[in-house]
Amino acid sequence: MITARVREYGMKAIVFILAAVLVAISMNSFFIPNNIFSGGFNGVAQLISLFFDSVFGIHIEVGAIIMATNIPLAIAGWIYAGREFTILSFLNNFTASFMQIVLPKTSLVTQEPILAGLFGGLLLGVSIGLTFKMGFSTGGMDIVAMIVQKTTGKSIGSINMFINGFIVVVAGAFIGWQNAMYTIIGIYATSVSVDAIHTRHQKLTAFIVTSHPDEVIKALQEALIRGITVMPSRGAYTQEPNTTLMMVLSRYELTEMQNLVKSVDVNAFINIVSTVEVSNNFWNEDLQSQIRRERTVAKAQITDALNIGEEADKINLDK
Repeated sequence: MITARVREYGMKAIVFILAAVLVAISMNSFFIPNNIFSGGFNGVAQLISLFFDSVFGIHIEVGAIIMATNIPLAIAGWIYAGREFTILSFLNNFTASFMQIVLPKTSLVTQEPILAGLFGGLLLGVSIGLTFKMGFSTGGMDIVAMIVQKTTGKSIGSINMFINGFIVVVAGAFIGWQNAMYTIIGIYATSVSVDAIHTRHQKLTAFIVTSHPDEVIKALQEALIRGITVMPSRGAYTQEPNTTLMMVLSRYELTEMQNLVKSVDVNAFINIVSTVEVSNNFWNEDLQSQIRRERTVAKAQITDALNIGEEADKINLDK
């Protein structure tokens, strides 16, 4: 029988290979042959390659530059972002970069720049979204994002926007502003496809109107590590008293929350609204894992204490 752990690592292996292939195809078959730049560190690597080729007449593979720039990022990620995330991200980036070096750079599918930017961006976004969903990344800015999020709790939206803006401006100066606009199409397509696949960062606020608040709260707190605000309320039509529970959660937790509430109170009314920003006290996955470990240890200690008490009672009875 296949265990959950084996199934998880099997899925990670499949996504690992698929993501590396998609990155290599998007770069070698869409972006590079059509003079369109990717976003993030891949685009920076393209600019560096173009600079050395134009100024010094030296051709350096884009894949080799990406591989080299990710070494210091991997060291920083090892320290700040978590070892498993960093190792898988670096190996995925290394594999994708190696494939970019060995595979031919040719427009096998299309030589139309608009289509190349659109589909190259979509393929790149799918690879990033899939790896994020499995708990690692394609490297580059993804590792930077994880380091910043782990150390400061903030996103790198402004940094990423600055880098992509820099890429577009330099690309326009080197290869023409029309190709720079195609680059914008590729960057936009990447961001849209990433958001469509990777939804863990999206926050939602749930308003749960229930007549069994204690049971619902107990069920939610046993499964989800989230704060719950309790507000007394009353139905306007029936004038019946009830309770409204408010909690902020990630989109990944939405289905589990709904199932838990309905398992306790089938008549509960659940209203879900999008949350633009959470200022603080929103537990990330690391804090949730820490709390779960503490709960497990506490339960084990209680169980051991009860077992010791039962053994002592038996000994006393035997005497």
